Amino acid sequence: MAEDSTIILNAADQTLGQIQIAPRVLEFIAGIAASQIDGVSKMHGSFANNVGELLGRSDHRRGVKLTVRGDTLTLDVAVYLNYGVSVPKVAAQIQERVKQQITSMTDLKVEEVNVHIQGIVTEKEAQTVDPDNLFDEESNGEE
Repeated sequence: MAEDSTIILNAADQTLGQIQIAPRVLEFIAGIAASQIDGVSKMHGSFANNVGELLGRSDHRRGVKLTVRGDTLTLDVAVYLNYGVSVPKVAAQIQERVKQQITSMTDLKVEEVNVHIQGIVTEKEAQTVDPDNLFDEESNGEE
């Protein structure tokens, strides 16, 4: 995740003071933007993120790492994609959406959005177990 320092936004009119934004807010924006792309199954997270999610705590910064160099931002986004999607197409959509959302919401310059595909998620097959016949025994005419 990003360092704890704040980022000062360059507003045209600073007569009332500075506008500062925490790096985790940018990670939050990027995480939501990436997860909304069709074909993204879930964001990649750490063990702590996974445990937190099991406990009902959603962390939209999950899978996003921000690096600040001067006035430019580099974001690394780690995702799992759904099986069957076009990986280059979905990755390009993630890059474009993250860059567009950060730029439109903060006026900061995004230099790079690096997308890391951590895996592919397949659809779960529908369970076909008959609750009346748990051991899949063929009936032999006796009841």
